[in-house]
Amino acid sequence: MAPRNLPRSRSAADAGARAAGLAVEAFLAPLALLLERLAGYPDPLFRAIGHPVTWMGALIGRLDRHLNAGEGSRGRGVIALLLLLAATALVTVPLAWLCRVTPFGWVLEAVLASSLLAQKSLRDAVARVAAGLRQSLPAGRAAVSHIVGRDPEALDEAGVARAAVESLAESSSDGIVAPLFWLILGGLPGIALYKAVNTADSMIGHRTARYLAFGWASARLDDLLNLVPARLTALFVVAAAALVRCARPGLAWSTARRDAAKHDSPNAGWPEAAFAGALGLRLGGPRSYGGEVLDLPSFGDGSAELGPRDIDRALTLYSALLGLVLAAATLAALLAWWLG
Repeated sequence: MAPRNLPRSRSAADAGARAAGLAVEAFLAPLALLLERLAGYPDPLFRAIGHPVTWMGALIGRLDRHLNAGEGSRGRGVIALLLLLAATALVTVPLAWLCRVTPFGWVLEAVLASSLLAQKSLRDAVARVAAGLRQSLPAGRAAVSHIVGRDPEALDEAGVARAAVESLAESSSDGIVAPLFWLILGGLPGIALYKAVNTADSMIGHRTARYLAFGWASARLDDLLNLVPARLTALFVVAAAALVRCARPGLAWSTARRDAAKHDSPNAGWPEAAFAGALGLRLGGPRSYGGEVLDLPSFGDGSAELGPRDIDRALTLYSALLGLVLAAATLAALLAWWLG
């Protein structure tokens, strides 16, 4: 009897060890959030070695230069995306394995993952726009040029403030909720692969003659990966609005449901429309890129004449959203730990 029971005992022990490991790894997300919120990505480290996203961008740039032949490059774009994903996995899968076989290696994995979140850097960048506008319009334009691609010289004060709030809303999803979502599901490789695709979409996923075919695969995969996180972000905005005196949760939800589909992206409209409704603003509208004015849809029914105070209100809503995201990630980790 003993020989037959031994494999079962080992199997049960192995299963218990795996469950315990998964429970510990569940704390990756809240720890990574806390680390990035407190420290961000240190400037000395950035000056010394750059940033993981800039490394991804450098690889995407090389693939663009060597593989993009303009029209008819859809197949080449698929190859470029596969090479990017393979390179990202080749680095992060062994790193994640090393972290998981090392005592307390999950803490190191959380440190590495925190570099792919953007809550502190986003908050600081948007706050600098408000501070710049309080000094002068040129200072506000200079600050907003670091977070948006539209022509800053074409923006008046309201345009600068709208650009800052729109960037805050959209980046709440693809800079925080989405990477955290894929960190929870896939650990360090999951968040890194997401950021690789998201960076590729931002660089080559444009609907221009050069990138319409070549960036097709990156843009479509980015749409797929953000499908759930973008809608989760809108729900977090609604919940955060219930905690903030200057926001309206009911209007946030109704505006998101009504206006999200106006956006060219199947995902970006959700957080942007939710922010617009929550704050009683009108976001979106015409924008100028490279001297070309694009007539884009607007979100919300409020005033489009934004100022520094509206950026402050958006940052207050954003802070509440971050608190809820951290609470949700912590509760999920505790539940996984309890079940494990």
